[in-house]
Amino acid sequence: MTAWAEPLRLAARLGIGPEAFWRLSLAEWRALTEVAPTPVPSRADLAALIARYPDEETIP
Repeated sequence: MTAWAEPLRLAARLGIGPEAFWRLSLAEWRALTEVAPTPVPSRADLAALIARYPDEETIP
């Protein structure tokens, strides 16, 4: 299997034909396949979650 097999399969899933794939610049390919970073919760977000969902102690 070549190093290009997985990118070509991804391009096919995105609806990009082989001719269009090979015309893409590296910057265009990265823009199409980039995964947006997941935002990191702030301390205030964490405090709000803790207040909303406090730990419950269960006594058997």
